[in-house]
Amino acid sequence: MYRVMLALTDLTGLEDWIRVAVTLPKIETEVILRALLVMPEGVSLSEGTLPARELRDGLDKAARDAAFVDDETLVYVDYRPMTLLLEDLRTNPVDLLMVGWAGPLEPTGGMTTEEILDIAPCDLILLHGDKWRTPGSVMISLRGGPNISLGIRLANALADGHAITLFHAADLLKSVPALAPLMRAESNIKRLVTTVSGIAEGIVREAEGHSAIVLGAPPHHSDRAKDAGSIIRKVFEQTNVPMALVRSRRPEPLDFHVPAPLIHEDSLSVRVDRWFAQNTYHSNEFSDIAGLMAIKEKQGVSIGLALPALNEAETVGKVITTIKSALMDEYPLLDEIVLIDSNSDDDTVAIAESLGVRTYKHPEILPEEGSYRGKGEALWKSLHVLTTDIIAWIDTDITNIHPRFIYGLIGPMLKRPNVQYVKGFYQRPIKVGDQLQAYGGGRVTELVARPLLNLFYPELSGIIQPLSGEYAGRRAALDSTPFFTGYGVETGLLIDLHEKYGLEGIAQVDLEERVHHNQPLVNLSKMSFAILQVFISRLERRYGMELLDKANRSMKLIVHEPDRFGLDIAEISDIERPPMNTIKAYMERLNAV
Repeated sequence: MYRVMLALTDLTGLEDWIRVAVTLPKIETEVILRALLVMPEGVSLSEGTLPARELRDGLDKAARDAAFVDDETLVYVDYRPMTLLLEDLRTNPVDLLMVGWAGPLEPTGGMTTEEILDIAPCDLILLHGDKWRTPGSVMISLRGGPNISLGIRLANALADGHAITLFHAADLLKSVPALAPLMRAESNIKRLVTTVSGIAEGIVREAEGHSAIVLGAPPHHSDRAKDAGSIIRKVFEQTNVPMALVRSRRPEPLDFHVPAPLIHEDSLSVRVDRWFAQNTYHSNEFSDIAGLMAIKEKQGVSIGLALPALNEAETVGKVITTIKSALMDEYPLLDEIVLIDSNSDDDTVAIAESLGVRTYKHPEILPEEGSYRGKGEALWKSLHVLTTDIIAWIDTDITNIHPRFIYGLIGPMLKRPNVQYVKGFYQRPIKVGDQLQAYGGGRVTELVARPLLNLFYPELSGIIQPLSGEYAGRRAALDSTPFFTGYGVETGLLIDLHEKYGLEGIAQVDLEERVHHNQPLVNLSKMSFAILQVFISRLERRYGMELLDKANRSMKLIVHEPDRFGLDIAEISDIERPPMNTIKAYMERLNAV
């Protein structure tokens, strides 16, 4: 399989780029789509979030429309995004990189032409202009050497059956004996133009009437590089014909030292801003469920949903029927749905069972491991009863439930293999009686969680709603991570998965709006108390200190009622469950599947 990556700052004519990429090689081809979003210096990279989404929409549409285009699309957001792309190519190599070129006079993706030519670890085509999108006659001017075969293949692809003119210096055929048979066998060269001097002027003169010019890149660090670069600049300045620069990557000995990437260490703030722009999605980007199904089947992965519940009879039925109808009956995006009940005393379990959903009381799962109260305990034990590769969780108190709460969480992992964990975020209007009041909610998030993340884990400061109850992850990531049993489960997972997979392993998705019953302040106080303990436990681990063993785990709650004014005491602490893959019964069940 021949892998061609397209790297573009402008998606105009993307279908023509794909056409040329597929035509170039003589074997089966896979096209990988990338976009480069260059942000102005002095502007926060996070401002690129919406432009990046627009570019990603265009890439995704092309990926859906062409079977030979890879499902994973990515927009690099940076002041020099080309540096990020070239760095990634060292660990995710391709055979050929085609770049939408700004020409030799301006940076491309924030890098000069010389930098790109020096660093790109594969065959390279830099293509400028747009008239080449209408096939026509092409002129090719190569200096011999390793660029000949790639240059002629590109000329053929651009010409698409039209004639090719070869422009060469007088000694070209003599110095490159292999060219003549190559021309006859692989190209549609109909005309030869020979020059002894004035190469740039000759190319400009002969270029009129052609739809594109294909030039060989300057020899790397050779005595001729300066002259060749001057010719390229002159041709670019003196003709309006689209220009392509080709450079083949010569095989190098094993001890060859690849030039170090010209990447300066970014500040933490810049890294967070870039992540925010590149890894923040909107659920409507994944609303083509048939397209997600095709990707799921291609990857051969299974997807499950666990619904933690405690006395949610009022809403659980609508949650199940909405999700089950859209994502199991109409499209089998979900392979399993289970409800994990925390000893409800209403009809929650009966409603779920009547709708055909498997239900479990979490104290009865892995009874040999004991049982604790709390949502985190239910999530941890859901890993044992689900069998799927990807697991999603949503709360069961959502009154405006919609399938986007699931496909929005699943989409980034299907589209991005490196993403291990996806958090949902949304607007949270407060429901008081039958009325939706001004946007609020998320009080523990804004007053506790996000300030603490900014203080001690600033790399996670771009997470909009770290405490949201809607998230999904890959089993291999989740079952190797500890779970806190109560309110601190979201905080613990976020910190631990970031430490294990880095910021690029996490994405977040806009689920638009979530309407639910607002919690009383006393419950939010308890939640904050537990979350603070989780933060301290992770700081203990990071800095090798001990604080919680000396801390008070009981909280005095103020009671102010008509007939009572005093203090109540609540014992509030989260138990840290070990990674599920350390539990013998879990591993036996997993290996038996």
